[in-house]
Amino acid sequence: MSHSTHIKIRGYHLDFYGHVNNARYLEFLEEARWAFLETGVDLGFWKRRGLGFVVAAVTINYRRPVTFGDTIEIRSRMTRLGGKSGVIHQEVYSGRSGERAADADVTFVVVDISSGKSVAIDGEIREQLVERQAQDSGEAE
Repeated sequence: MSHSTHIKIRGYHLDFYGHVNNARYLEFLEEARWAFLETGVDLGFWKRRGLGFVVAAVTINYRRPVTFGDTIEIRSRMTRLGGKSGVIHQEVYSGRSGERAADADVTFVVVDISSGKSVAIDGEIREQLVERQAQDSGEAE
């Protein structure tokens, strides 16, 4: 089961051709990732320890245009959790057609904010992310 975020498409989201610009999708995906993390991770815990999430790579596939007035649904779930990085898979669906408009795999690392260096995903950090991942697979309540 994935986390769901809804965003209404406004005029300022559109490009010259009247559909959502590719760069806007990155903003929509980021908004959905924040909502996704806020529902399963104690961000205060991370802040107190000087830790943060940093996007290391994004692979995105644009499948269908989305236009003015549509409401998109972005489904986010954690699909991989390694020793120093993880992957959040996100799918964007048009509320108007129900079709998938885009999908992305976002690789993140956990960093020490003061040094900017990545840290191992272990201990309490790993516990929170494993719990978030379990929520996505329907194993945790």
